Amino acid sequence: MSQKDPLIIAMKGHPGTGKSTLASYLASSLSLPLIDKDDIRDSTLPVQEALGLASSASRLLNDLSYDAMWRIASTQLHHGLGAIIDSPLSRKTHLNRLESMATAYHARLIIVECRPSNEAVWRMRLQGRATGDNGGGWHKPSTWADIERLLEGYGGCTEYEIGDVPRIVVDTTEPGARIEDTASAVMEFIASHGGCS
Repeated sequence: MSQKDPLIIAMKGHPGTGKSTLASYLASSLSLPLIDKDDIRDSTLPVQEALGLASSASRLLNDLSYDAMWRIASTQLHHGLGAIIDSPLSRKTHLNRLESMATAYHARLIIVECRPSNEAVWRMRLQGRATGDNGGGWHKPSTWADIERLLEGYGGCTEYEIGDVPRIVVDTTEPGARIEDTASAVMEFIASHGGCS
C-alpha cells in the first residue's frame, strides 16, 4: 500500500465568515488534526495584560501565535500527518510559509476560502460573538466597526495571487446554506485533488 503525501488544508477568510465552523466540521469528517491560530492567541491574554495595551504587544503576540501554529503544523507533517490550519491567511507571507512547509514535507496544499455574500448574516455572527464567547476570543472582532477597522488595517493585503495552489471559495452566508452541504462540496474538491492521506 502506498502512502499518499500528507494534506494541508488551509482555511482563508475574514473573521465571522464561517472558517472555524467549517474547519471543525472538516477535521471531524476527515479525521485530520485541527490547528487553530485562535486557540494559541487566546492563551496569550495573561501575557498581553502584563505587557499592556500597546498595539506593538498585540502584534508581537499575534505573530507569536502564527509561529507556534506553523511549528505545530510542521510537527504533524514531519510525522506524515496532514492537518487543517485555521487562520485568516490574510497575508501573502502566510501562504509563502505554507508553500515552504508543503515543499519541505512533500505535502499537498489546498486552500478553502470563505467569502461572505450576505453582509447581514456576517454582521449577525460577529455580534453573536460579543454575547456568546465565554471569555475566549477576546482578541477577535465582535462588531461590524471592529471588522471595518480590521479590513482598513489590512490595506488590501488579503487579496493576493495564490498561484497554482488549488483553492475552493465557499459562501457560508448564503440563504439556506448548511454546513453539511458546504463541507461536502469542499470534500469533493479535495477528492478531485488527490484526496486525504
